[in-house]
Amino acid sequence: MADRSARILLVDDEQSIQTLLSYPLRKEGYDVVQATDGREALDRFDEQVFDLVVLDLMLPKIDGLEVCRRLRSRSSVPIIMLTAKSEEIDKVVGLELGADDYITKPFSLREFSSRIKAALRRAEMSRPAETAPDEVPLCVRDLRIDFPKRTVRVRGDDVQLTYVEFEILSALARGPGRVFTRDMLLARVWGDSAYRDPRTIDVHIRHLREKIERDPKDPEYLFTVRGVGYRFRDTEL
Repeated sequence: MADRSARILLVDDEQSIQTLLSYPLRKEGYDVVQATDGREALDRFDEQVFDLVVLDLMLPKIDGLEVCRRLRSRSSVPIIMLTAKSEEIDKVVGLELGADDYITKPFSLREFSSRIKAALRRAEMSRPAETAPDEVPLCVRDLRIDFPKRTVRVRGDDVQLTYVEFEILSALARGPGRVFTRDMLLARVWGDSAYRDPRTIDVHIRHLREKIERDPKDPEYLFTVRGVGYRFRDTEL
């Protein structure tokens, strides 16, 4: 992304929304590709490399949730969902399917621009550094986390985590035994907890457990502290 403008796929079936959002994005210097239904969005995604997808949930032909599921099955590209206030369930389902963030309509262009920049910044940071700092990997039982390289191995196998999943795991693992509230984890990953449902963290924790735990229902590494939040296994145990 360093040698070209970030390319954003903007998916919404309302022309007024397309016009409203594409203008400030292009003004910021982004390359914006538009799609007005789910099928077209998947076709455009197959044709080019994108740095970010802005995806409305209510789409003709193929709905936004299904588009999200198909994109996430083959790419780690950041996905920001556009949702209405009445779509609380869809927000959670979208996060379950792999969306990284969501923006609730109506929203200000300032908030929209801020979310876009933050998502692109997180994606850039998620790329492994060419020269890793001297930070020793954390090894706990069968789990190995290499923070500079942003890699995770469990029982000898590489585990693919999204940016958000890795950031949550890193925050918890760097403070073994410490309890983190959901708001604390939201702030660690997104910079603040404003506009975001704390259940977002629950969804990502569930995904992490499915990827690193032998039995997600009986975790060895990521523990729930009822009524408070989550903690990572104390390395002294």
